[in-house]
Amino acid sequence: MATLLSVNVGMPQDVSWQGRTVHTGAWKAPVEGPRMVRRLNVDGDGQGDLAGHGGEIRAVLVYQLQSYQYWQKQLGRDDLSFGIFGENFTVDGLPDSEVCIGDRYRIGEAEFEVTQPRVTCYRVGMRLGEPTMASLLVAHHRPGFYLRVIAEGHVQAGDEITLIRKGPEGLSVADTDALLYLPNRDPAKLRKALNIPALSPGWQQSFRELAAAQQPRQEPGWPGERATTQQPREEPGWPGFRSMRVARIVPETPTISSIYLESTDDALLPEARPGQYLSLRLPVGDAAPAVRSYSLSSAPTARTYRISVKHEPHGKVSGYLHAALHAGDLVDIASPRGTFVLQDTTRPIVLVSAGIGVTPVLAMLHRLAATRDPRPVWWIHTAHDRAHHAFKDESHALLAQLPDAHEHIYYTAEAPRPGEPHISQGRPTAPSLKALGIPADADAYICGPPAFMDDLGGLLRGHGLRPERIRTEQFSALPAINPGITPTTAVRPHQPPGPTGTGPLITFARSGIATPWSPAHASLLELAEACDIPTRWSCRTGVCHTCTTHLVAGEVTYTTPPLEPPESGTILVCCSQPTTEVVLDL
Repeated sequence: MATLLSVNVGMPQDVSWQGRTVHTGAWKAPVEGPRMVRRLNVDGDGQGDLAGHGGEIRAVLVYQLQSYQYWQKQLGRDDLSFGIFGENFTVDGLPDSEVCIGDRYRIGEAEFEVTQPRVTCYRVGMRLGEPTMASLLVAHHRPGFYLRVIAEGHVQAGDEITLIRKGPEGLSVADTDALLYLPNRDPAKLRKALNIPALSPGWQQSFRELAAAQQPRQEPGWPGERATTQQPREEPGWPGFRSMRVARIVPETPTISSIYLESTDDALLPEARPGQYLSLRLPVGDAAPAVRSYSLSSAPTARTYRISVKHEPHGKVSGYLHAALHAGDLVDIASPRGTFVLQDTTRPIVLVSAGIGVTPVLAMLHRLAATRDPRPVWWIHTAHDRAHHAFKDESHALLAQLPDAHEHIYYTAEAPRPGEPHISQGRPTAPSLKALGIPADADAYICGPPAFMDDLGGLLRGHGLRPERIRTEQFSALPAINPGITPTTAVRPHQPPGPTGTGPLITFARSGIATPWSPAHASLLELAEACDIPTRWSCRTGVCHTCTTHLVAGEVTYTTPPLEPPESGTILVCCSQPTTEVVLDL
């Protein structure tokens, strides 16, 4: 019979960590006597980061005495007091290898249901003073698990724990944890996981994505394409940069020009997915070469790519491309990459853009028109006026090739002319979008200034579109994901403080920062943080893959080997260091 040994609580507090302040409820300690367990937590307890911990699905965290004993031996520690792993219930029994998702237990007056393994989080390592603890919990199959409160009631140390119902698929906590975080996934276990109603929605979504990734892709790649007897295209993803020739430059508006690029040896080019971008390395000024990324603005041919660049005021790189680049010049190009791509579904499609943000969705429109895609397509674009409406005729002609296309253009500074029912003056609004008849089950792709994407994303969600079906593209630094870190005033990315490093050059392409590597930083993530570049991470030990970043060029080594390697062409910046010059999409 399993037993509740200790009830541990603690309210969130601010803790100093690596020069920052972390708001966390990880500091928990045992309490005496009965405690009321409610729907969201134990009385006297709280969570600092409700995005990853707490809430109805993760109300109570459980850890086992046997795991305490295991870690005491593994870590050589004799100071592991109950609550130090952040758990609410320390129990004797209930091993992760035997407890299953969906199991229900009675403890004291309350009833609970197992919903998911512990979230991999840097704070457990912070609490124990063991930075790699999040990785160790997964690698050693001892994560612990969360409970949902089915019936509220009092519990106290010494209460017996009674199993009152087994989970429907018999999938253990340890197996569920390994299924998400470790390689060599068993498809049968993935199917089991998706048949467990008690499994938390976040884990269900992750498993749906993993299951979809295991399905074989249609060949040759996209709906409506036909097999060809022509020479096969080169596999996507040449390493680093390769030299390409400027075939021609075509003005599109007073401020936008399209640059056509071709191979220098007449070789076939990798086929890009519609929405992807190219990274260019350019000799601008006397400093290190600048790296910038630009969307492919049309479907590539076998031997040509097209990007379209707006000349930004005071923009050194865009100014160089508009004033100094000529046909016949050679440019260093990294292979097509990016995840803002047209999805292989049967749902209606909404393509939304503003200004130069038209480029990736225009490439999507090219693909849809080339295959005469039968899905309903809404094309919504905002421009300043007719003169600055890039690709006006091109997009209109492409839409005419689709069997079910809907075009609507907004000019912020010019009224429509007679006979132009698809043009309005102003900006998209909730009523105007509703009038377009966009179905709630559509997939939406939005590109433009950040405020525009935020506004349009909100309008489409208000119209009924599901948030996960609204995709956006952003070429500046992505919004940070730093769970638990107390927000501070945003600082423009800059060179790191302290002596200049003597190692290989590290370029953060999105942020426009290039700086030599210094071993004063434990990882590329720490270097980015020293430059105040927005970063994304959670476990900081190579488990959760939140920090996955495209490696545009270069090679790295891992200080802590990831439990599962990231996809080809990407790295985990939280636990990697450079071995050569490196360019990161960060």
